[in-house]
Amino acid sequence: MTDLHIRPARPDEQPIVEDLLREASAWLASRGIDQWQFPPHSDRIRRALQRGEVFLATVGDQPVATLQVDDHADLEFWTQEDEPGDALYVHRMAVTREFAGTGIGSTLLDWASERAAAAGKSWLRLDAWKDNVKLHSYYADHGFSLVRVVDLPHRGSGALFQRPTRISRSV
Repeated sequence: MTDLHIRPARPDEQPIVEDLLREASAWLASRGIDQWQFPPHSDRIRRALQRGEVFLATVGDQPVATLQVDDHADLEFWTQEDEPGDALYVHRMAVTREFAGTGIGSTLLDWASERAAAAGKSWLRLDAWKDNVKLHSYYADHGFSLVRVVDLPHRGSGALFQRPTRISRSV
């Protein structure tokens, strides 16, 4: 999308971020997917907003997507052998249904990958809901490889994906 603008979300925009996440949660529930079937983690979102880690994508003045990008590896998933400091991590990416299928998700992932490369990181990583096979395929279609699935009884997430921030091309 040529008129898509990605910018840091302001702390006073927390309700907008949470509305985007609630809409995604409701859509997932309508499809029988139990991912995100809880209220947004307001405290976590507030702290991430204050640290400048939450972003809004807008078309004109309309917020159409959100994501969090940071260097916080979830240590229940990423081990020291994974070199967690060599990556940026995507969390809570959601696109409003009105703009679903328009390539915004792909643009956000590419933008996050460029951000990781600019920070000197080798990887863009994320964890996905373990049983959301369509989401796994989406990430695979966008250059991510499944690293492993961590099955913790208290976590619905645990399918770990990564993609290199720089793609080497042979000459």
